[in-house]
Amino acid sequence: MYKIRVILDTKEDVIRTILVDEHINLEVLHNSIATAFGFEGQEMASFYKTDDEWNQGDEIPLFNMAEAGEAISMQTCILNETLPLENDKLIYVYDFLNMWTFYVDVVEISSEKRADLPQTILSVGEIPAEAPEKEFIADKLEGEDHDDDEFDIFDEFDFNEY
Repeated sequence: MYKIRVILDTKEDVIRTILVDEHINLEVLHNSIATAFGFEGQEMASFYKTDDEWNQGDEIPLFNMAEAGEAISMQTCILNETLPLENDKLIYVYDFLNMWTFYVDVVEISSEKRADLPQTILSVGEIPAEAPEKEFIADKLEGEDHDDDEFDIFDEFDFNEY
């Protein structure tokens, strides 16, 4: 059994702790999180692998998006294989139009078996009426020491001539 803490990325504390079976796939986890926060679960969503600093990594989409049908999806990812250790983390984005963003953290893994899972065992805070606005800021790469003026030369071109 997994105890998972899910935190909404917002100024106010909005937290849910849920218990789930370790053998579920990530689609079941997606539905459990959506239900715990009062969503119907009808919108597109993705999990993203992350490190301990919450840096976003590879996407695990709700549906297989590959033409050949061999790509990763929530259906093919089993919880205890994707998050095998306590303190393993994922970022969860629900509803790409509103970008509800959550931090998913494995709090505890136990060998206890229960028939009443998934279950929300802690609910703190109310979800806001609208998703918090996201501010996307690119980090400067190492060795980047240019200013934005270097691209001003392109202002002189009249691209309509071509």
